[in-house]
Amino acid sequence: MPEGAVPSSKLPDKLYFKVGEVSNIADVPAYVLRFWETEFSRIKPKRTPAGQRLYRKKDVELILEIKHLLYDRKFTIPGARQHLRSGRQKESEPPAAITLAEIRQELESIQKMLS
Repeated sequence: MPEGAVPSSKLPDKLYFKVGEVSNIADVPAYVLRFWETEFSRIKPKRTPAGQRLYRKKDVELILEIKHLLYDRKFTIPGARQHLRSGRQKESEPPAAITLAEIRQELESIQKMLS
């Protein structure tokens, strides 16, 4: 794993990440993340009313996987897309349970970002 990049198992426990945070976690510039959004349809950040991207934890994990495929394993973008398509069995895992308190805390955090 490249210096400075965070393993997906060590991601902060939060629901949404700003583009700058994801850029730091993945150790790639924000423009690369925006480009990958156009190339990998599974990266779908939410948008605030102001248009700011908010990535979910699963988006960040996917971005880290894409970076690994492109930078470490030297896949081409079409090759990485095909590899990800062939590995969709992982998506059948049940979603993690989120408590009401966690949702409330995350909503308050988003509200503070927007104000």
